[in-house]
Amino acid sequence: MTKIIGLTGGIGSGKTTVAKYLIGKNIPVYIADDEAKKITNSKRVTSKIVEVFGIEILENGKINREALAKIVFSNKEKLAQLNSIIHPEVKKHFEKWLISKSSYDFVVKESAILFESGSYLDCDAIILVTAPLEIRIERTMLRDKSDRETVLQRINNQMSEEEKRAKSHFIIQNISLQETYYQINELLKKLK
Repeated sequence: MTKIIGLTGGIGSGKTTVAKYLIGKNIPVYIADDEAKKITNSKRVTSKIVEVFGIEILENGKINREALAKIVFSNKEKLAQLNSIIHPEVKKHFEKWLISKSSYDFVVKESAILFESGSYLDCDAIILVTAPLEIRIERTMLRDKSDRETVLQRINNQMSEEEKRAKSHFIIQNISLQETYYQINELLKKLK
C-alpha cells in the first residue's frame, strides 16, 4: 500500500521549495493549496462560498481571492467556515489522485494546514519545513508583495511552530538551499 507523507510548514517556511525538489526526484507530490484553488473555481463550490461570505467577494463571476483572504485571515471563525467548505472537496480529490499513484511506495501531500484540516491523520509520517521567523516574514513579503503587518497577521492565524513540531516526525530547517537539499536527500534514504 502506498504510504502518505505529509509535508507542511508555516507561511514562508519553504514548503513549495521542498515540494518542487521532491517532484524533481520523481516523487508524486499533491499540492493541496493548488488543488483547493481549482476546486474553489468550480461553480458548485463558488456558490457555497458566496452563500457564506456574500456576493461582494465575486469579481466577474469568480471568487476575488484577495477580498476573501482579507476576510478569513483576520477572523479565525470565518477561516474555519471557508475550510469547512473546501477541505471535504480537497479530501475527495486527493483520494482519487492517490488511487492513480498506487504503484509508488510513497507519495507526498503538501499542505500549509495539514494539521488544522485534520489531513495529518491520514499520513504515515509528517515532514515539517521550518525557518526563522524573520526569514519567513521577508520571504513572504517579497513573494506576495505584502507588508509586514499583513504577513504577521497570517502567521498569527496559523498553528504555532511548537505545536507543529510536536506532531511531526521529521524537521527540515530551510535556510540555505544547499543545506535544505542535503536534508531532503538524507530524509529520502530513511523513507525508502
